[in-house]
Amino acid sequence: MNGIGFLEALGVSQTISIFELLPDIRFWIKDTQSQIIYANKVYLESTPFFHLEQIQGKTDYDFFPHYLANQYIVDDMKVMKGEVVIDRLEMNILKNGDLAWFSTTKRPLFDENKMIIGSMGFTRNLAHQSQLDYEVQHIKVPVEYMQQHFKSAISIQSLAELSHISVSALERRFKKYLGKTPKQFLNELRLERARRYLIETDLPIADIAHECGFAEPSYFTKQFKALFGELPSTTRTMILAKL
Repeated sequence: MNGIGFLEALGVSQTISIFELLPDIRFWIKDTQSQIIYANKVYLESTPFFHLEQIQGKTDYDFFPHYLANQYIVDDMKVMKGEVVIDRLEMNILKNGDLAWFSTTKRPLFDENKMIIGSMGFTRNLAHQSQLDYEVQHIKVPVEYMQQHFKSAISIQSLAELSHISVSALERRFKKYLGKTPKQFLNELRLERARRYLIETDLPIADIAHECGFAEPSYFTKQFKALFGELPSTTRTMILAKL
């Protein structure tokens, strides 16, 4: 039996089960609608669920912050058109809600007629590796600063000074690696934290707005709806209804 024949005899299920043995790799298979078909244990542990059946048919929007999930779905759509992503640096969320750098690879999946029927991908945490290049180090500092001080007023100028580069250089690097400006990233970070407060606490919405760096509750509500497609009060009501 040649190599190809051996792999065909091995079968898909045995092949993908190999990813269950890798302790630091999140692996997944999606259909053309970015819905999860398969995910390994490490991927599952990054979601609020415990069994594969609970996440099958769901998308990244069901597990991850909207501003991250949107980036993942956009990438999926590119892969569905035949693009391949190899070792791309991006931010992902850890179990404790913190953000960390990951290296991600994605590629399309084809049927026997060479038609794209889905995608597969895997990503690994770079926390203990030295793969963050020189340019990424310049946004690692401001990203961590925003995570720690999102409740306070933060100027883009101060972030650039922390990174020892100009504002324009900082914005270029944010666009390159995160697909958004520092201001957009900070706004989405604050809104995601606010969403967590709505779910995990009983604080009044006005207090949550101030806790997350928004001076005016009305502006917070407007921004929240723009990102999540619903009012903060609606989010809280829906969560309470599920309890």
